[in-house]
Parts: sequence; structure tokens; C-alpha cells
Amino acid sequence: MDQLTKRHVLLLDLVDEPESIARYEAWHAAGAVPKPVVASIRAAGIAAMQIFRSGNRLVMVMDVTAAFDPTAKAHADAADLDVVAWETLMDGFQQRLPWAAAGEKWVQAGLIFDLAAQG
Repeated sequence: MDQLTKRHVLLLDLVDEPESIARYEAWHAAGAVPKPVVASIRAAGIAAMQIFRSGNRLVMVMDVTAAFDPTAKAHADAADLDVVAWETLMDGFQQRLPWAAAGEKWVQAGLIFDLAAQG
């Protein structure tokens, strides 16, 4: 991780309906995410992003560079019509975690174990 400074792990649930989950996955297949959305992710200093699913629970792993500023990313996203349209579409598939703060979509997971710290 040369210039990467931090890993973010975020959680979110999908609406627990098989057809909805299948549509959400189809929207995230290789090449299916709109190019302006992918460009906005990369421009924000996000070097790598993966989303994993188990049941209706999603886990997003992001490796970011020192240039990543989540507040700046949120402001840029709010001003980008392509990103706003994407987020509006995705909202139809997603549901907030019960412990999410008001207005919080993806919830940051806290690190509780690191093998490297075990000696």
C-alpha cells in the first residue's frame, strides 16, 4: 500500500427480496456502473473499492490515498447529477442499518482484531 493511507470498511443492508438483490448485483457487475460514477470515486482518492454480500448484508472495503476527504467527496457527490441519479437509484435497493445515525447510509465498521498486532 505505497500511497494508501487508510482502509475503510462500511456496512449497509439491502432490501431482503431475492429479485431486488439480483437487480442490485446486476447494477454492480463489471461495466454496469455508470462511467461518471466510477470516475467520481477515483477522483476522490479512492484507490480500490470492493463490495461483498452475505444474505442481504453488504460490506464495502475502500483503500484510500492521503487525498481522500469524505466531506469533500460528499459535497462533490451532491453537486454531480450523475452521482445523485445513481444514489437515488441505489436507495431503492438499500435499507439503513438499525443503528445508523440519521442521514447515515453506509456505516463505518470498527476494527476489533488485527493479526499484525498480535505479535
